Amino acid sequence: MLKQADLHTHTKASDGTCEPAENVRLAKEAGLAALAITDHDTVAGVAEAMEAGAKLGVEIIPGVEVSSVGNGQDIHVLGYFVPYEDQAFQERLVSLRETRHQRNQLLIARLQELGIAITLENVYRRKQGTDKNIGRPHIAEELIELGVVATMEEAFDKYLGKGGAAYVNPPRITPQEAITLIQEAGGVAVLAHPGLYDDDELVRELIAFGLDGIEVNHPDNDELQKLRYSKWADEHGLVMTGGSDFHGWRGEEPFHAMLGSHTASLEVVERLRELAQQRRG
Repeated sequence: MLKQADLHTHTKASDGTCEPAENVRLAKEAGLAALAITDHDTVAGVAEAMEAGAKLGVEIIPGVEVSSVGNGQDIHVLGYFVPYEDQAFQERLVSLRETRHQRNQLLIARLQELGIAITLENVYRRKQGTDKNIGRPHIAEELIELGVVATMEEAFDKYLGKGGAAYVNPPRITPQEAITLIQEAGGVAVLAHPGLYDDDELVRELIAFGLDGIEVNHPDNDELQKLRYSKWADEHGLVMTGGSDFHGWRGEEPFHAMLGSHTASLEVVERLRELAQQRRG
């Protein structure tokens, strides 16, 4: 079997449940040659993963998943080979996390208006440390604990997801600004899980704007979507990536999909690396 890479995974640095080193161990167990750490709006988990990767013989691709809003919904842009140790880049991400905190406050307020006894303090106690990168899955966990919903899926369907009773979207950077942020830092910008957005016009707009790649092999893209995005990527010379979007476990189940279940070839990793090197001159 050809060596593969999982190019989309999350850790405790954002809304995953595993330490970065645990993701690396799982990658090694799955027989992967490479793994990307792509936490939401932070690179805080990359250094630990790099260290673990060096010990276990798994290449770690420093990444990030940048949150933006386009046409009224969350649009995520993956950045690969980003300068995770660069202070200026880290400061740009801080402002994105502040917007995430603002959204959490608005979500909690909406849930309280709906008569749910949830507090920001109780949600935020789920994360330790000063860099509390809290997201909607943490709010969903609190709703499960309160007995308001039974599952993560129900929490998103009823309250937190697009169309949910408490859904809010404060002003954020646009997907175009997210692409620019990543590329100006010397990274490679790839549109995450386009099948989730139900907005192929926006996908085409972002391709025309200058995307470097599309995440084709993702658990939330159906087979027809994979074919369509592969065709567009071929037409425009874009990189086709793949990843599980692993967030650890919610109860007994892996959240999104198990690490290593959706992958890309090492040729894809090389293309991403070359693009990043070209961008940095």
